[in-house]
Amino acid sequence: MINKNPRPARRPKVAVIGGGTGLPILLEGLKNADCNVTAIVTVADDGGSSGSLRNAVSTIPPGDIRNCLVALSDMKKIYKDVFQYRFSEEDKEFSGHAIGNLIIAAIAEMRGDTFAALRLLSYMMEVDGKVLPACEEALVLQGHFADGTMIEGETAVVAHPDQIQEVTVRLANDRPKVDVSGNPITSPRAGREVVSEIMQADMVILGPGSLYTSILPNVAIEEIRNAIVDTPAKVVYICNIMTQLGETEHFSDADHVRVINEHLGAKAIDTVLLNKTPVPFEYLEGASEKDYLVQITQDRQGLADQKCQVVGCDFLNLEKSGVYHNQDKLVGAIMDVMNDRIK
Repeated sequence: MINKNPRPARRPKVAVIGGGTGLPILLEGLKNADCNVTAIVTVADDGGSSGSLRNAVSTIPPGDIRNCLVALSDMKKIYKDVFQYRFSEEDKEFSGHAIGNLIIAAIAEMRGDTFAALRLLSYMMEVDGKVLPACEEALVLQGHFADGTMIEGETAVVAHPDQIQEVTVRLANDRPKVDVSGNPITSPRAGREVVSEIMQADMVILGPGSLYTSILPNVAIEEIRNAIVDTPAKVVYICNIMTQLGETEHFSDADHVRVINEHLGAKAIDTVLLNKTPVPFEYLEGASEKDYLVQITQDRQGLADQKCQVVGCDFLNLEKSGVYHNQDKLVGAIMDVMNDRIK
């Protein structure tokens, strides 16, 4: 019997844009599903080991990039464990630093080029896919609030009590820069290959991750924003399961989509993946991660107003540290959406 709809001979190309703890979980699942994956990673983080290193050695924050490299790596587990090892609190200057963060910063300095450093690391770590910084310079997140206040720095923005209205980014290092043609660089530019990967993808995924601090810092870069709007790929947003302290209190699922589309300047989100299963009340009361507040409310009319397809599934993965997406179920839903796209 002749198969009239054979599977594509090539691996589907997926570009995932974001940061935070949810991104590497998704990347690993897509890699296991035999996708050709590119991670486009935020560089506006200013907390913890990443924040300390970006200030000490003038590099991009390496933490999210480190986790993405490990997620896509085929090297032995023992090497991954070494790369991920974090010094204890008793280790003074090294306290809290992951070995991988130090290695990324060192190779970037050795090569004098973040892009070249990540290519070398990807080879060394047997990375199946690409890990690209959204910008090859560290960025400062700027939060704009309803009362007209503008606050800089991811940590400070989240700590501000008012609701964020918009985020923008600027280069962390204000020294004048020029491009290869000698033209002055006055605003953040997308890292090399970022735009081409978005334009050549079969699917572009935003999330999962913190709306204002993991996803929108990438969208705030004009070249990335334009590429997401212009790409022929299906643009998918993985909506968070819970609201988040300092970012999305009282948000519905439609609010998340609306805010992204407003930052994009167009209703560019084609499909939204939503968890449809209630989080147990007993779990909410006992969860140790206090950044999570309540389960995101549903607003079907609001989603309809955003002109997007809605795919609802049971994505719940309940852990002591928080509420997460189940990797297998999430990737399964993504592949279902993908198969409607690639014939």
